[in-house]
Amino acid sequence: MPRRKGAPEVNAGSMADIAFLLLIFFLVTTTIETDAGLDRMLPPIEPPEEDVIIKQKNIFTVNINKNGQLLVEDNLMNLKDLRAAAIGFLENNADGSCNYCKGKKDPGSSDNPTKAIISLKNDRETKYSTYITVQNELVGAYNDLRNREAQRLYGRDFTKMEAEYLNPETPSAIRDDLKDKVKNIQDRFPQKLSEAETSTN
Repeated sequence: MPRRKGAPEVNAGSMADIAFLLLIFFLVTTTIETDAGLDRMLPPIEPPEEDVIIKQKNIFTVNINKNGQLLVEDNLMNLKDLRAAAIGFLENNADGSCNYCKGKKDPGSSDNPTKAIISLKNDRETKYSTYITVQNELVGAYNDLRNREAQRLYGRDFTKMEAEYLNPETPSAIRDDLKDKVKNIQDRFPQKLSEAETSTN
């Protein structure tokens, strides 16, 4: 009577090597997306040498409630009108010291762009997408004014100049040339965007 052979075995000795190689392959080739967040440069922590007095007319208040509605300077406003309202406030030029501003010189609004502050406050239940959209409109107001001034002085947009200046691949000679131009435009329209503590009601 012939002997019965056992079931053939699969050589699994190299399976661990193959699994390890696949693991390394996927770790090396996979890209993990990271959220960039909001680009904000925080000022250094320095105690003020003297008390700064800010006139109420130099503060442009923007409140977002939990339903996504905007209350701008105590008036309901549509999101599409926010950028124009912010631009009007920033370049109002009530004190007449800004010779490049095209504002209405309303005595009840901001004195000049260096004194103008935009205060943003939102409800704790405000949707993140609404908050970001409002932020974009306010930053867009600054960028529109800066682009206009950069076009007048240098014949190109501020946003493109700033992007080229911040690009590490830009040659140092070009970056040195752009540094003063970018700083000049930022000084003419400084971005003073204050975020007040969120409310719960």
